[in-house]
Amino acid sequence: MENPVLHLENADIYQRDNLILSKVNLTLQKGQFYYLIGKTGSGKSSLMKTLYGDLKLQSGSGSIVDFDLKKLKDKQIPFLRRKIGIVFQDFKLLNDTTVFGNLEFVLKATGWKDKLVIKNKINEVLEKVGIQSKYYKKTHELSGGEQQRVAIARALLNDPELILADEPTGNLDPKTSLEVMELLNDIHKSGKTILMATHDYQLIVKFKQKTIKCEGGSLFEVEQQIIV
Repeated sequence: MENPVLHLENADIYQRDNLILSKVNLTLQKGQFYYLIGKTGSGKSSLMKTLYGDLKLQSGSGSIVDFDLKKLKDKQIPFLRRKIGIVFQDFKLLNDTTVFGNLEFVLKATGWKDKLVIKNKINEVLEKVGIQSKYYKKTHELSGGEQQRVAIARALLNDPELILADEPTGNLDPKTSLEVMELLNDIHKSGKTILMATHDYQLIVKFKQKTIKCEGGSLFEVEQQIIV
């Protein structure tokens, strides 16, 4: 049996000195898709930040893509983030740079050197997300949906074992949200593991997947029919 992509056991999630979630148990195997739901302030973002190394795991145990979250050192965080793709609500793109430039920046920052290999990789991920024809545009010239596609392309660059999507449709209108969700669904079908924090229950109902909920300082799995 392969190691789980993500495994938390009795993990306490803190934001500064405040205990946000206690005794979290969560295991994601390769190829699974989980929604993470819960009200604002319930701990979704703190959990996500702990998973990509922004917050320290202070008690309990946790591993993500074979990194021990408890022992994670600052200098290991860039290597952890090469093995996971992160998609944010607010895109976090370089606005005055082209689509191509945004992706090239990430590849160079993660050690890619060969220009042709870089170009081919960027073309490959842009094709996957359906915006290859916009590679020369500055990101601020794109629509919100297109910017999120660039952000998803960026998350795919280093062929991650896990994609963490933190409210990826939070700033998008319903039609665009649906398109982005269909894209994430296709990426999942290609074998990727995805954990997606969301408050968009229409998407959860339309694209049924396992769902976990943050509430009252705990994390637990919920049945689809209870969500709505």
